[in-house]
Amino acid sequence: MCKKSRVIIDTDIGSDIDDAMAIALAMNLPELHIEGITTVYGDVDLRAKLTRKLLMLGGRDDISVYAGIEQPLLRNREVWMAGHEGDGVLDKCEDLAYEKKHAVDFMIETILNAPNEITIIAIAPLTNLAAAIIREPKIITQVKEIVLMGGVTRLGANGTTLDRYIEHNVSSDPEAASVVFQSGAPITMVGLDVTTQVTISKKERDMLNASNTPLSRAIVTMLDKWFAFIKEDFTLMHDPLTVSLLVNRDLVQTEKMDVSVQYDQRAGTGQTVGMPNANGNVDVCLEVNSKAFLQLFCSTLIGSEEGGVAQNIGNNK
Repeated sequence: MCKKSRVIIDTDIGSDIDDAMAIALAMNLPELHIEGITTVYGDVDLRAKLTRKLLMLGGRDDISVYAGIEQPLLRNREVWMAGHEGDGVLDKCEDLAYEKKHAVDFMIETILNAPNEITIIAIAPLTNLAAAIIREPKIITQVKEIVLMGGVTRLGANGTTLDRYIEHNVSSDPEAASVVFQSGAPITMVGLDVTTQVTISKKERDMLNASNTPLSRAIVTMLDKWFAFIKEDFTLMHDPLTVSLLVNRDLVQTEKMDVSVQYDQRAGTGQTVGMPNANGNVDVCLEVNSKAFLQLFCSTLIGSEEGGVAQNIGNNK
């Protein structure tokens, strides 16, 4: 029996649907042991309660949830939230308690108590993680790896057509991102170079709805809110792709780089600049097998023992 990967998921769940999808995927992957889930950026209390609700619906009450830091590291940028977080899923009358310990304390203690065994899956602005590094630099050498969704280099095959050079998680707190990238910790950067190539559409939404479990119904409700908000019938699976790399690293092709964050005090700045370096601390994802990812994603969340449903979805690309 293969040893499970021990992970902490750091999330800003609630606005874009991909965080909820990523957590749903992670809690259903037998290869992962989730030590805990931490929330960051904006209303971390609401995000923690929403996480707790999804875990309950998915039968994973065993996973602890910790709220973290609300504001960017220097408190110099406004926090963006869509406004529909938790609508249709959270019931204000429910007792959705989560752990009292602060997310940053939990991160530090968990890493130090299990040297080189804990992977941080960061699918949000990097404020919690930067604060943990600043408070206890020892975690830089004792974390197994940081797999983060953030940034973009435009160095992959789609670089000439990718029109986005700033990514939300980095630009929401570029100072925190700079601390993390410059820390020297081992990092895999899952940026827009690859995440913009993985999508789900209304077709997959309908398949998920047909599975008719408490968790899938909640995810569909959140997905419908997101489709209405972005006025589209498809969306990008940034965070689920990031989670999937803990199961199959062959989904992506990477290149070792040094990554810096270029920014100033204006809102919306925070460009990640990757410089190839065989000794760099960041494995930057540049290419992705989107079909294989979708097969993994759909077979896990929708279920298809023979792979038929997953195969049909994977052929959409």
